[in-house]
Order: sequence, then C-alpha cells, then structure tokens
Amino acid sequence: MNKNKDTSDKNLLEVKNLKTYFHQEEGVVKAVDNISFNIKQAETLGVVGESGCGKSVTSLSIMQLVPQPRGKIESGKILYYQKDSSVPVDITSLSPRGEKIRKIRGNEIAMIFQEPMTSLNPVYTVGEQIMESVRLHQQSRQKEAREKAVEMLRLVGIGSPEQRVDEYPHELSGGMRQRVMIAIALSCNPSLLIADEPTTALDVTIEAQILNLMEDLQKKFNMSIIFITHDLEVIGEMSDRIIVMYTGKIVEKATIEDIFYNNKHPYTAGLLSSIPQIGVEKRLVTIKGSVPDLKHLPAGCNFSPRCPKVMNICHTQEPPDIQISENQFTSCWLYEKRKDDVV
Repeated sequence: MNKNKDTSDKNLLEVKNLKTYFHQEEGVVKAVDNISFNIKQAETLGVVGESGCGKSVTSLSIMQLVPQPRGKIESGKILYYQKDSSVPVDITSLSPRGEKIRKIRGNEIAMIFQEPMTSLNPVYTVGEQIMESVRLHQQSRQKEAREKAVEMLRLVGIGSPEQRVDEYPHELSGGMRQRVMIAIALSCNPSLLIADEPTTALDVTIEAQILNLMEDLQKKFNMSIIFITHDLEVIGEMSDRIIVMYTGKIVEKATIEDIFYNNKHPYTAGLLSSIPQIGVEKRLVTIKGSVPDLKHLPAGCNFSPRCPKVMNICHTQEPPDIQISENQFTSCWLYEKRKDDVV
C-alpha cells in the first residue's frame, strides 16, 4: 500500500456539497448528489465504486466538462488553489468555455481518460498532440514544443522518442498509447492529475508498469492525484485516502488502512468481500441485487434494498454523515443508532 509519503496539510482542492444532475425526458438523473471531499498537495485520493456511481461525473465536474445541455452543476462549490495563490477560485463559477477555466484545465489540472484510442486524435501524430498542449499553455515556439514532446515521451518510458514523436496512435501498443496520454497530461507540470480508470484496458503486466510510472512521476512533479477506479486492489496500491461512492453519494471516507481493515459501511464491506485472494480457497461473497436506476432511487438510504444489515429507518430516512474518527466518515444509520443507544 502507498505508505510513508510526504504530503502537505494544505488543501489543493475542496469539493463542497456538489450536485451534478442530468435532465432527461424520463426524469432527473442525480449523477453526483451532494458530495464533499478534499485533496491535499502531493496526496493520492482514491475514488472507488461500481459503474454508474458518479466517479467519472465527479471528475468531469472538476474539469468543467459536464456534457451540456442536459448535464449541469446544480449547486455546490469546487474550490481550487492555483499555483502561487492563497485565495481559491470556485471552478463552478467559471464558464465551461471561458478563458479562465482554459488556463486551469489541461495546465494546472490535467486528466487521463479511460481509453486512449478514443482520446487521442487518429489523424495527428502523438508528438503533435503533446505539442498542442505545450503551445497552448506554455506559449512555446514550434521547435521548443517539439523538444518538450520528445522529452515527455522519454520521461514516460517510451523508447526511441525521437522516432515515436512522429508516429500515429494506431502505430503504438495499448500500453504505449496510455503512456502518451500521461505525457500529454504532464507536459505542463500540473498540480492535480485526475486519472479516470487509466489501466482498465491493459493487461496486468502493463497495468503494473503504468501504476509504477504514475507513482514515480508524482514524486518527480510533487503533484496530487485523484485516482478513479472500480478495482480496490489497484486503489490499495496507489492511494493515501479513499472515498467510496454509491449512486452519486459518498458512503465512506477514510484512510487506506481504515477502508481495508476497519471499514464501517456495509457497501464498502461488500466490495472488499468480492475480491478474490491468491492462495485462499473461499467462496466469493457478492452484493445482492443491482444498482438502482438513478431516476428512480429508493426512499431513505439508496443502498437499503441491497444491504445485509438494513433496519426499518433505512427505508424511510436518508442517513446522515457520521464521523467515526478524525479521518473516517460514513453515511449509515448503524452508527447513529449505536450513538443513541449509549446510556
């Protein structure tokens, strides 16, 4: 696990009561529903949960890339502390197409998407795509931008970068394309890197190489990372803290150790129980049922129809956020009930 890393106590990003909804003819999809979290400088924050729980929409909200016109940040704040500034800027107040967000997006906050073949432009060489980012944000000349592109390809471990810089995405392997995506993201030395399932399409050997590369580059650039995945084993290797999401909400926030060895929410426990362990012969425990339709969520706790510890109150009232310890929070009536039972 990712331990003994020097992280600052200063927040780089603060998300407060964020709501991002999609308005469709069938109803309103509450993709992100009143979530709050922070990330510190040089920290890696893991975001985990099943498909459709709101992980990617959270990242798109931070980047002001929520698909419009149906998608909209309804309320909340995303406070980002820019380089050399003690006063944060509220990203939600910036126009998605405005000059202010463009100076932040791709420059100070960069993102690696899940599938590089759909993110890289097939008609431009990989060098041209790195150079575009450098020229846009660093005001570099053509020769300087090309030198930077070669340097970045070398930095991310691509051999013969002077040759590869003139090749097209289809000429590279999946692992090399993902390295190119990392090179583009890091070409402007961002303070925050958002990695949205960056290793999903890769085999385990290449996945390990990419994860090691990201950790090495994080140390080199002293940047923060929001690492989004559905794979708890991967997140256990990468993260300092974890937030667990379910149906657009955060159900648990804690350190890596507490999530794995002292978790409180039944959904977190269910995710961990479904992980196969090498050398251990046991029947895998699955979470019964399926994720509810976000347009027709159940009353009370969204996890109540699937929860093995459900109580009557879970079907009628949404649970509050409860602080378990200094660094652990959960949203579950189990712990409110225990507090009330203390004489």
